[in-house]
Amino acid sequence: MPSEYEYVENTHSSRSTRSDYGHDDSAMALKILVAGGFGAGKTTLVGAVSDIRPLRTEEPLSAAGRDVDDTEGVARKSASTVAMDFGRITIHAGLSLYLFGTPGQDRFWFLWDELSEGALAAVVLADTRRLDNCFAAVDYFERRRIPFVVAVNRFPGARVYAEHDVSHALDLDRGTPVVLCDARVR
Repeated sequence: MPSEYEYVENTHSSRSTRSDYGHDDSAMALKILVAGGFGAGKTTLVGAVSDIRPLRTEEPLSAAGRDVDDTEGVARKSASTVAMDFGRITIHAGLSLYLFGTPGQDRFWFLWDELSEGALAAVVLADTRRLDNCFAAVDYFERRRIPFVVAVNRFPGARVYAEHDVSHALDLDRGTPVVLCDARVR
């Protein structure tokens, strides 16, 4: 059987594996990206919804990074994803979603092209306190024609906006879903 962290080369087709019991099990894994601005809650979301212990590549924020990364509005943030987060949601036997959380800082954007290879869709996590930080992710998926949903992470104490207000503020294409969420809650 494949390991929990096996990367699926072709996420749009099924593959056959031989189980410990000697019969073939057909399995399909679909790749979903979780993207958004720095500090929007991507690592938290992947961890909250994953059926497995998520793979995280977080490192402490460094003094050198403070000159490069915009930490305004996320002053309590002490670590950051430097490659990706990985989790899995099992829909039912033979069908899983593989979640790949992207790093949020501009300096790690070179990883996005690799991470998006074979992605079925994406979730753009938005923080209304720093909404402009998700414009680049929205633009990335629109330009590559990767379907996405905007999930507005409702941080405690942050002003609450209706879905249509966020859609208008982000100038989303008609029909792009916007949902409200708490990234800490499955």
